[in-house]
Amino acid sequence: MLKFLMFNLVLMSLVMNWGLVQIGLLVMCFMSLLMMNHDFYFFCGGYMMGADYLSYILIVLSIWIVMLMVFGSVAVKKTGNFYSGFLSVNLILLLILILTFSSVNYLMFYISFESSLVPMLVLILGWGYQPERIQAGTYMLFYTLFASLPLLVSLLSLYKSMGSLNMGLLPGEVGFQGTSLLWYFCSVFAFMVKLPLFMFHLWLPKAHVEAPVAGSMVLAGVLLKLGGYGLIRILGVFSEVNKMFCWMWMSLGILGGVVISLMCLRQVDMKSLIAYSSVAHMGLVLGGLIAMSGWGLNGALVVMVGHGLCSSGLFCLANMVYERLGSRSLMISKGLLNIMPNMGLWWFLLAVGNMAAPPTLNLMGEISLIISVVSWSKLIMFSVGALSFFSACYTLYMYSLSQHGLFLNSLFSCCSGKMSEYFVLLMHSVPLNIMFMKGSLVLCSL
Repeated sequence: MLKFLMFNLVLMSLVMNWGLVQIGLLVMCFMSLLMMNHDFYFFCGGYMMGADYLSYILIVLSIWIVMLMVFGSVAVKKTGNFYSGFLSVNLILLLILILTFSSVNYLMFYISFESSLVPMLVLILGWGYQPERIQAGTYMLFYTLFASLPLLVSLLSLYKSMGSLNMGLLPGEVGFQGTSLLWYFCSVFAFMVKLPLFMFHLWLPKAHVEAPVAGSMVLAGVLLKLGGYGLIRILGVFSEVNKMFCWMWMSLGILGGVVISLMCLRQVDMKSLIAYSSVAHMGLVLGGLIAMSGWGLNGALVVMVGHGLCSSGLFCLANMVYERLGSRSLMISKGLLNIMPNMGLWWFLLAVGNMAAPPTLNLMGEISLIISVVSWSKLIMFSVGALSFFSACYTLYMYSLSQHGLFLNSLFSCCSGKMSEYFVLLMHSVPLNIMFMKGSLVLCSL
């Protein structure tokens, strides 16, 4: 199945037609959904590649988000802004993501993990909106490279110590002859920055604000999940050392999420608010992963999928408002129900998903994460309660300020929406609100 997906990507890269690429990605989505309950393994260039249940869910999410990126970036085609290069970058990024999630070897995973930085940087620099995109790209590049180079040294030391980098052959706890603490921090730090962890998150709002809609969608929908996926794969190697520092990561994740939620309440830029909310959600995901319980791992996976769909849809909505109003400021884009009434339903559905209200997928994941975190320590329930409360506060703040109030008279001529935009928003909302009925997603064994 993975070979079929890669062959389709190569075929689409040779035929750079916008409509054919859209149809090809749509077919890939439904083919991958049909084969979701099967594991696949094969050899690629001497390295074993494969996909278990965890990998396959994130591969399907990657294909889904990249398909919606192409459907949501019609403005690139209309302006003729080198759209064949735009399609090429997106397809290369999708190929790298499939290789990352299907890697069974840690070294191959590291190479694919780092390679995803290059297409994302090209998207920001090539199709960004403002001159500040150069600074945003530099922030993202140096934050990621600074954190990931120690990971490479750690993997090489792991290979020297154990003689293998295969994920299935390493024991539950490796001995580095007294230097386990050093290699633990070197291995984990790269994924903490990619997640991103509070205090190392400054690159994310800058990258989101300056990136085009496709860049924001894939960054929030998939690339942040690389950090969570990497933690799931690497923490089993350092299980004993992780218990010693669980309190530190848990505090940074949960308390940092509360601080970021308070920062969201003072944002006036739509994309900046949605970007900061991603940091708050990923803080709770980090808490569940670090606890290393079944509830935490399953809840983290569900929240990563739900947040990928919800956050990507919100960025798509923010871009639709920006294309019509020429501004992302909540002070200008007030009273959108009067100007774009048909978009009110999508704003409501995605805002409900962002605050983890029923019946969205995020609710199931956050319940599992809260059970995991509170079972680790009863004292942290106050911080978790504050995080959930302020999450609802900034989401309601964004929804009420953008949809209600007085609108500018010069904005009354804006059209409500187009069929392609409704399709993109429908493809974000339906899985987010329907997938909760498949309980096996929550009860899956990792």
